[in-house]
Amino acid sequence: MIGQLRGQLVKRDPAQVILEVNGVGYRVFIPLSTYYALPEQGAGVLLYTATHLREDALHLYGFLTEQERSLFDLLRGVTGIGPRMANNILSGITAEELAAAIGRGDLVRLSAIPGIGRKTAERIVLELKEKIISVYTPTAATGAAEREGGEGILQDVVSALLNLGYSRSAASRAAASAIGSLDGDQDFEAVIKQALRLLAEHAKG
Repeated sequence: MIGQLRGQLVKRDPAQVILEVNGVGYRVFIPLSTYYALPEQGAGVLLYTATHLREDALHLYGFLTEQERSLFDLLRGVTGIGPRMANNILSGITAEELAAAIGRGDLVRLSAIPGIGRKTAERIVLELKEKIISVYTPTAATGAAEREGGEGILQDVVSALLNLGYSRSAASRAAASAIGSLDGDQDFEAVIKQALRLLAEHAKG
């Protein structure tokens, strides 16, 4: 099992990074929470990793903090939740919010995460409420990475929403609406959060 990787950030996008370690490029899947705080391409970075072995492939999931990796490991241990869904959950809510919501049994907040229904939220609380207190310790936010250029932001947000399971048409509409409602704000984190909020409101309506 690969527990961590330290190397040069060769490529980064909202769903994955390529990290070069001693001449070997590792593809590592990441949640949006990690993407927000990544340094610029070409910089050195340490990722805490979790390994998922399938019959036909070995997948690595990476996180900037050990707490996020601990949450990921807890989530993928929940009945019906695999590594991809666990990664998507951490893309739809901050680690601090997730831990707090599980700790207080907040089914409404958990059900608002894209791809998580009421039954899945109930399983998360049932299986993790006692564990979350002993495993997770909140840390200060490490900061958000910014991408410049309206078209680049739009494409990044659409790509992130597609990876969360939304259709291209819904993702494109939400991304464009989010940028418009934020008066052209070019901060990726602000735009993706607003897009997810709009999609959640549309689903309720």
